[in-house]
Amino acid sequence: MTILAGIGFTAPWVLMGLLTLPILWLILRAVPPAPIRRLFPAVTLLLGLRDDESVSDRTPWWLLLLRMLAAAAIIIGLAGPVLNPSRDQAGSGPLLLVLDASWAGATRWSTTLDQIDVQLTEAGRAGRTVAILRLTEPEAPVFQAAEAWRGRLPGLTPTPWQPTRAQVEMALAAMDQVDGGFDTHWFSDRLTYEGHEAILAALRARGDVTVYQAPSPALAILPATYQDGVIQLSAQRAEPGPADRITILAQGRDPAGAMRVLQSAEMEFASGETQTQVELSLPSELRARITRFEIQGERSAGAVTLTDDSLRRREVALIAGSLNREGLELLSPLHYLTQVLTPTADFVDGGLLEVLPANPDVIVLADVAKLAGSEQAALVEWVEQGGLLLRFAGPRMAASDLGRDAEDTLLPVRLRSGGRSVGGAMSWGEAKGLAPFPENSPFYGLQVPEDVTVTTQVMAQPDPNLADRVIASLSDGTPLVTRKALGLGQVVLFHVTADAEWSGLPLSGLFVEMLDRLAVSSAAKSRQESQLQGTTWEPIQIMDGFGVLSDAGNLPGVDGVELVTGQMGPDLRPGLYESGKQKLARNVLTDETVLSPAVWPSDVPIKGQEVSTETPIGGILLSLALLLLTIDVIASLALSGRLGLARAAAVALGAILLVPEVQAQTPESTDFALSATQELVLAHVLTGNQQVDGIAAAGMRGLAQTLFFRTSVEPAEPIGVDLERDELAFFPLLYWPISPDQPQPSAEAYTKLNAYLRSGGMILFDTRDADVARFGASSPNGRKLQQIAAPLNIPSLEPVPRDHVLTRAFYLLQDFPGRYAGTEVWVEAAPMDAEQIEGMPFRNLNDNVTPVVIGGNDWGAAWAIDRNGQALLPVGRGYAGERQRELANRFGVNLVMHVLTGNYKSDQVHVPALLDRLGQ
Repeated sequence: MTILAGIGFTAPWVLMGLLTLPILWLILRAVPPAPIRRLFPAVTLLLGLRDDESVSDRTPWWLLLLRMLAAAAIIIGLAGPVLNPSRDQAGSGPLLLVLDASWAGATRWSTTLDQIDVQLTEAGRAGRTVAILRLTEPEAPVFQAAEAWRGRLPGLTPTPWQPTRAQVEMALAAMDQVDGGFDTHWFSDRLTYEGHEAILAALRARGDVTVYQAPSPALAILPATYQDGVIQLSAQRAEPGPADRITILAQGRDPAGAMRVLQSAEMEFASGETQTQVELSLPSELRARITRFEIQGERSAGAVTLTDDSLRRREVALIAGSLNREGLELLSPLHYLTQVLTPTADFVDGGLLEVLPANPDVIVLADVAKLAGSEQAALVEWVEQGGLLLRFAGPRMAASDLGRDAEDTLLPVRLRSGGRSVGGAMSWGEAKGLAPFPENSPFYGLQVPEDVTVTTQVMAQPDPNLADRVIASLSDGTPLVTRKALGLGQVVLFHVTADAEWSGLPLSGLFVEMLDRLAVSSAAKSRQESQLQGTTWEPIQIMDGFGVLSDAGNLPGVDGVELVTGQMGPDLRPGLYESGKQKLARNVLTDETVLSPAVWPSDVPIKGQEVSTETPIGGILLSLALLLLTIDVIASLALSGRLGLARAAAVALGAILLVPEVQAQTPESTDFALSATQELVLAHVLTGNQQVDGIAAAGMRGLAQTLFFRTSVEPAEPIGVDLERDELAFFPLLYWPISPDQPQPSAEAYTKLNAYLRSGGMILFDTRDADVARFGASSPNGRKLQQIAAPLNIPSLEPVPRDHVLTRAFYLLQDFPGRYAGTEVWVEAAPMDAEQIEGMPFRNLNDNVTPVVIGGNDWGAAWAIDRNGQALLPVGRGYAGERQRELANRFGVNLVMHVLTGNYKSDQVHVPALLDRLGQ
């Protein structure tokens, strides 16, 4: 691009045509205007006479100037003028765009994509081939035309990790596969990492390197810790700078289950400092509700720290079979349990029937043999609902007949009468040590101290299921700890006492670790590597680069040691992990993380990511030239006498008003009506968010293509509908993606929407938040949908029943996934009197089409395709993801067939007659 006087020109050689304007002026000046012919019989008397001093008339100067301006506008317009052009030199040869694409650049990711779009535009003008290499997900660079990459930009997203050493090596190997040199534009996140210098050296060996980095350093928050009754939060910035203040938001669920900001705190970076801290003192109930802390205004995974059991003190009820006497506290069966659990748990005091309504996390029965009938029933019900009952043996249990003849509901195994003594003066044997814990035990991986011995225990009777319920045993193989599931909860029995009378276990650190593995004590203290050995943690929710949580799907479990010590990457993602009843949050940053800024050599040019918006004005100049030529024609007709002055003024006025009249397409215009009704058209509601509307348009295009190839429906190009301006009656289906910032429709728009729903139209509301919330007000999108839908005349809704026509309008479906899967889809509720007739496969529903379909699976993104017919956005991973996209397309087909044909497949009135005529 050539820049002249601050204006860029994509075809500057066309400006050479301006040199012909003086010649054109002389030619037009020399050529007289056409003479006016008048029939006058007396003129015949002048035939044969000649005037030696004849002077020809000339074109007026103002008309010549008008024509010169029109010619100049055409020449300059064809030269491709651009206002505010990019000042970067386009260069020549292949261009490689390298992206760190980590969480550190997520907050300014939209700016990065805009800058990449500018780079692609410049490369396309210069005829350069382009390849894109993401260091967090490296693939072999493929150099293609710049325009081929433009449609893939929406699919580029940051990852919640920085480039790992393995990924750097993959990137270096991928660059080695490229023949020849290339220039590089590196979009840096301003953080360094292992292998950063090696990547830079390899790129500089191939050509020039230019770095584009964000204007401000990355901000991050470290995992929250709970010490001395307060929550401690630490934040970092990658580079020192002036004093700055940030706000930390503590988010969690309110009593109604909606996500809200429960608390906020100010943190201030001192001048020149890169770290800051703050302490929060919150009630235990409020602290237990917090699910995440985040830096306000930052949209990255590093600015979010998830919480787990570390901030929640578990509630434990301790009940002993006998109380200690005054002065003999050390002999109490609850003494050691109290000492172990006091730092990490809260106690619920009272009798058994008194503590059960408080619903504690754990109930401990120390040497309790007999329970009253009401206590037994209430305790069984509590365990079945998910409680943990921890029992310890003792003299009372050994002397009772509990679990002798038949297995007791509140015991894992049957017990033998009397206890077993294996140590002491009256015993033949010696005290027994503990055997290593088996792999199926929750204690697997814990180190067994040699000085922990057992002298007395209650014995378990041999049963077929005994081996499956033993989770710890003595060196001679006798059970020490047994466990069984009871409903949603579990019952655990230590075959020794809770004090040091029968064993040295309560005096050891192993006892504390065993209680922690059973989730009796809280994980308020940081988990050590030794405590997690032998455990496997299943991912529940994972976090993307923007700090948004989504369902983990079928991701495999992670070893406990690897979970806390491993490096973030494709195989270990930040999020929430679960093992049994324990939850562990793996955040992007750890307590030892220190953000380090990237350092560049002095000869590497560094630029910011400021994006200058280019404005092509070629079309405006050509339109101006057309208008000037129109005025020229009218003026020429007027000068030649072929057009009256009044008529000339009217035509001129019409010509001036022609352009705005064509540009202003009103809802009542004929062109809009024709384009919406000549063929079936799928429409989407314009939200005002350019990205959301672009994906919705691409989604409607993809659904139209699927219908064209699979059904007899042949939709035209989809249309974006402005609720305030456009008529809705032309469209059978409206796809309405919900975004939190879209404006509320006006009263006139709601009038049209209600009329549209009453006349048989359907609206598919898509909150697009199934990755973070279920249907309802648990997300900003869900709350926005409630605001938008409140004035609409929507009938009662219910989740799609199994016999609804949407499950079989064209394809047989059970689920309706989009880009996300798992949330319920809501439709108009069936009539109260809809009953299934004997012999019919489904109910005889009415013939109405449900006016609304509501869900959050982001169907538009799953349907979306580019102009080449390729999928625009990823869905899932691998084959499972493509299968999910196929089901999303099938749901779209069923949806359109339902709105076009109604519930005709529910009409089973004539089925018996048809089967009878067919002889079946």
